[in-house]
Amino acid sequence: MTDTPTVVGVTDLEIRVPDGPVLLARTSLTLRRGRVTALTGPSGSGKSTLLRAVIGDLPAGAHVTSGTVDVLGHDVLALPAERLRRLRRHHVAYVGQDPASALDPRMRVRRIVAETADDPSARAVRDLLAECRLPVDDGLPDRRPGTLSGGQQRRVALARALARRPDVLLLDEPTAGLDTALRDDIGDLLRHLATTRRIAVVLACHDPELVARCADDVVDLGTTTRPRPRPAAPATATDDRPLADAAGSGLAAHGLDVTFTQQGRSYRALAGVGFSAAPGSATGVVGPSGSGKTTLLRVLAGLQRPDAGTLTLDGRPLPAVARRRDRTQQRRIQLVPQNPLGALNPARTIGATLTRPLRLHRAAPKGDVADRVAELLDDVGLPAGFARRYPHELSGGQRQRVSIARALAPGPDVLLCDEVTSALDADTAVTVMELLTRLKAGRRLTLVLVSHELHLVGAYTDTVHILDAGRVARSGPTHLLIPVTR
Repeated sequence: MTDTPTVVGVTDLEIRVPDGPVLLARTSLTLRRGRVTALTGPSGSGKSTLLRAVIGDLPAGAHVTSGTVDVLGHDVLALPAERLRRLRRHHVAYVGQDPASALDPRMRVRRIVAETADDPSARAVRDLLAECRLPVDDGLPDRRPGTLSGGQQRRVALARALARRPDVLLLDEPTAGLDTALRDDIGDLLRHLATTRRIAVVLACHDPELVARCADDVVDLGTTTRPRPRPAAPATATDDRPLADAAGSGLAAHGLDVTFTQQGRSYRALAGVGFSAAPGSATGVVGPSGSGKTTLLRVLAGLQRPDAGTLTLDGRPLPAVARRRDRTQQRRIQLVPQNPLGALNPARTIGATLTRPLRLHRAAPKGDVADRVAELLDDVGLPAGFARRYPHELSGGQRQRVSIARALAPGPDVLLCDEVTSALDADTAVTVMELLTRLKAGRRLTLVLVSHELHLVGAYTDTVHILDAGRVARSGPTHLLIPVTR
């Protein structure tokens, strides 16, 4: 350890919003070349804030109340803007929790990676994409970010960060939304990068298996509580069919095809996919990264027009595009997206964000809106005072819960959840799933849950669709296809 050079030193750092929350309690951190450091702790403990402090990018309105941050001999909190930009450009790479927001939607993958690369040649870009476990022979380098899965977007952002050959690599939940095999691949890649490139790698992470696989050092930013016992699997009808299995009821899709085309090359995201979710049921959608899970949810939400296929809601035709659905149909189907940071307006307080759907769908009398906002926050485990905060003042897990609250505001019948627990620590993930389960029972809410966390799908859903390469490989009762592990 003593022979390993220190590249980052954080000493007694505390960050807070004046007259507001403490974003990071007093913390110290040392990063060394060739080593992987994991930041752990519950949602809201300051993991993301600490990573951003290392690149001198404090949340708006936040102030350092104590401590220093030294990166490669520079005090980043005192560096002039131009020198700070050079440090970030050439020496420190950061991949945030919502990497898709940093990928230009108009650019193709190969250009995104080459834009800041030390070696922008086609071969070097191709090698980087392959190193980050991305396919390079199916046209992916010529596709745009909007046609990629969340896991693929995350790995493109990692390739872009590595392209500048940094000394320090900062990663915020780098495997959120990835299946187990890819998570292990990325963990091995980070271990390989630290060793062979002599990079100091630090990752904010709530996945203990990833931490055990690749981390040399662990810094815990909060007290880890014991996970609460997982509740019994949700009730199903006695014949193992989902609850409320009335013919023609619920949300259904038939023969869905979606094909993305870039520069004359086609990629089939969905191929003849059928789907159904009965009222009051919980349906899981699982499969490897890139198998079409998010595309399916976007089609159901009316955000992606299918090339073929039909949608129905309670047996009646459902327009494929959300803007052509009537107000009631729009209210009844709500989506919780995978990346809440990109979905929350940074200029609006949380209270204003929740107020908008309440008023748009007339889900609360005018005089009761403030009380309803407080109820929604309480429903997702957040204090009423969070209504005065802005998205940048929240942790990734807290933003995810706000995103869920916003989707619940109109009083939907169907809630489409895309990796809603991927950025949450184990305790918070269980809390969120218990909340959704209570809502399902109390409001006869239909849940559709896309997730790589099979233990949660196994414990909290009735039926499951397993996607592979854009097709439904298997579907049926969850307890038969994904047994609950205890």
